[in-house]
Formats: sequence, structure tokens, C-alpha cells
Amino acid sequence: MIPAEMEPQMLATAVQAPMMAALFWMMHGLRRGLSDRQAEGADPPPPQPRPPGDDALSRTRDELAAFKLEVARTYVPLSLIRDVDQRLTQQLLRIEEKLDAATRAATAAAAAVAAQQQHPQRGWRNEDRA
Repeated sequence: MIPAEMEPQMLATAVQAPMMAALFWMMHGLRRGLSDRQAEGADPPPPQPRPPGDDALSRTRDELAAFKLEVARTYVPLSLIRDVDQRLTQQLLRIEEKLDAATRAATAAAAAVAAQQQHPQRGWRNEDRA
């Protein structure tokens, strides 16, 4: 049968059937992987009891944070984490040095202004100072 002669409904079914089979196969693989992971004892810790006034948003945030931590532990190499930590520390040290230099410059400028105000220049008229 030529695809051009097929009815649109039949053509759509012919295209969707393999996609549905692939989706079913992926879901089956995920479930099998989850059951294997649980059998190995890699269960996440049980959720902590929540106070009655806690809302769904905070639970979702906590679950997302736990998931991000699990992804970071599982998928990111330790060497990459160390490299990022080292670069971040170096950048923070550079920022600290710049802030220290700016603070020293501001302190020196304030001291110079204070010294000038304590000892005004003599022999000048107020009109000439402007």
C-alpha cells in the first residue's frame, strides 16, 4: 500500500505506534533502573515530618534542592567541583584585594581632607580660593 493512498487516520496511527512503543520502552527502563537502585540500597533518606502549617511550595523547594544535590553528587566529577571551588576562591581573593585597596585610598583621601580643614591655608583671601 502506498502512503499517499492511505487515509490520514491510518497514516497517523502508523507513525504514532512506533513512537508509543519507544515511550513505553523508555518508561519501562526508568522503572527498572529505579527498582535496581532501590535494591542496591541507594534510597534517598525518608522525608522529614513536616509541621501542619507547611505549604506545598516549601516542600517542592526542598525536594528540588535534594534533587539538585543528588545530581551534583552523581553526575559532576569531583575534579570539576574542586576546579570551580578553586577559581571561585581566587576570584573572591582578588575582589577582597581590590576592596582593601579602595578602602586604603578612601581613608587616605579622608585624612588629607581632614588635615586640610584643620590647617587652612594662610594668606589667601576667600575670593581667591574658589
